[in-house]
Amino acid sequence: MHLSFGKKTLCKNLNNRNIVTVPIIQLLMIYSGYICRNRISMPTLRSIKLLLFIALHTTLFAQQSKADYLNQNASALNEQFIFPEKNVKVVGFGAYHGSARTEDAELVLVQSLIKNNNLRYYFPETDISVAHYFNEYLKTGNEILLKDLIETYGTRIPQERTIEVFNKWKKLRALNDKLPKKKKIYVLGADPIVTYKYTYRHLLSLIKKPAEWNVALQLQETIIKDTTDFSPYYDSYSKKQLKAFVADYEANAKKYQPLLNDVLIFQHLVSTIKVSFDDTYRREKEMYNNYLTLVEIYKCKDKLQFFRLGFSHLLKAKARKEDKSGSFFSMLVDNEIYPKNEIISVLGYLNKSEVIWKDKYDNEGEYVSSVNNSKEGTGDSESEYFKGIEIFKELKKSDLTIFRLNLPGSPYRETGCTDMFEMISTEKPVNNVTRSTTDFLDYAILISNSAASRSIYSLKNN
Repeated sequence: MHLSFGKKTLCKNLNNRNIVTVPIIQLLMIYSGYICRNRISMPTLRSIKLLLFIALHTTLFAQQSKADYLNQNASALNEQFIFPEKNVKVVGFGAYHGSARTEDAELVLVQSLIKNNNLRYYFPETDISVAHYFNEYLKTGNEILLKDLIETYGTRIPQERTIEVFNKWKKLRALNDKLPKKKKIYVLGADPIVTYKYTYRHLLSLIKKPAEWNVALQLQETIIKDTTDFSPYYDSYSKKQLKAFVADYEANAKKYQPLLNDVLIFQHLVSTIKVSFDDTYRREKEMYNNYLTLVEIYKCKDKLQFFRLGFSHLLKAKARKEDKSGSFFSMLVDNEIYPKNEIISVLGYLNKSEVIWKDKYDNEGEYVSSVNNSKEGTGDSESEYFKGIEIFKELKKSDLTIFRLNLPGSPYRETGCTDMFEMISTEKPVNNVTRSTTDFLDYAILISNSAASRSIYSLKNN
């Protein structure tokens, strides 16, 4: 390449992007020799300095390529992992449902957060009543209750109705049992009602004297008979019965409140029941509303909280410009419930893995087998994959590898970088050029070679 520091040639070379490929040390040597041999004007000297600045900047920038950055900020996700974020209030983890090692990834995160960050509140993807009985399991270790909770919890998310989720809760209990009383984790649920089965039980547990409340006695009789499906998704018998219960309570609140163990929780539960009567409710909005109420009731805003939710609920920004209200996490950010850097989104990505797809039943409704899938529902196929994921696959440290994306200088903070949240598929691309990856998530976990989870119905009752 011709190097001349004449004014015209210099300007021409500055416009030629290839000039910055000259090694920086070579440019410095040329610069020093030229200064020694020639008298130069100040304008030319300034031009030379500008040229060197461009070369130096480009060299430094090249050191922050995605490959270099990821290689420096990748860790095997195992028992030695220490979650690096300290001053945070909310950590969320989620992945595509139904793959076994996703539960292993969650347990490592939770274990680190308990040990090093004083995790206090755990939000699974369920409602307040199912969460209440998960606390009961953590206290008693009743595995018949746990199995039924997993089956009920899975009504909304069938791929989570698995042995792996069952075993995860057993391990969570073992972790919790080792903690002092004041540091034990407490389970809460911000989701709208999943089924009325545990709603009925929760309501009755909050009433000191059901015998003095005729409509409450009717709920109790329904539980004893156990012949209804407790579905909130159509005009079921249980929904009609709860409508009558809510109407009676609201008409006679002053009469019934002295009968309650916890008025605030009871009123919150009634409000979630009323939402279930409206078929047009928006789930993300209700999760947000329920969360704000629970934070106020339990005074936990300044305590660390962990959320295990589906992938889409944890995106910290609106996936599309036309979205009106966005995801649960984006609502926390947009409404400034916490500073954005105190809300951490950790998303899992499947690689060469399988998911449980559906259970199969015989004509009597008995479980027969499950269908697994290694393409559809994994986000890892030729027809559906995440932009930019290949480099993560190349740089993984183990089958569970966590990548931190949100450090200063990260190429994933650059405007227009849509890696790891833009799905490449037949659908319309996200095309959020004013956003960056770290507007949506903070960490990516690559989950490789994970088997499909196994149906809870294949676990025989003891």
